[in-house]
Amino acid sequence: MQNTFNDGFADRLKTAAAARQALLSRFKPQEARPAPERIDRANERKVMLAQVRADRSLAKTARQDAAAATVAAEAQAVADAEAAALNAKRGERKERKALSAIEAKAKRDARYAARQARR
Repeated sequence: MQNTFNDGFADRLKTAAAARQALLSRFKPQEARPAPERIDRANERKVMLAQVRADRSLAKTARQDAAAATVAAEAQAVADAEAAALNAKRGERKERKALSAIEAKAKRDARYAARQARR
């Protein structure tokens, strides 16, 4: 530490010159540093826009797939209902045929029994 009380004029001049030199050294050019990378905002926007478009296209295909699945399910339900109606109609026809066959057999048996009774 300097003794400030016993400084002479020359010491004060030297201290003032050192202080001025320290102030001036702040304004001297600094060492060369590599510049920070520039942020390419246009490229960032392009990337972000591509991501948004991809997300939207995925959402759109998901909606279209869901709509197609709904339509296919409705078509399948209609086809199943038509098949069930056709099977019911066929079942009724088979039942009628079976009943008419039974009735025909009963008539034949009755005629046979009547013939046998006449003899």
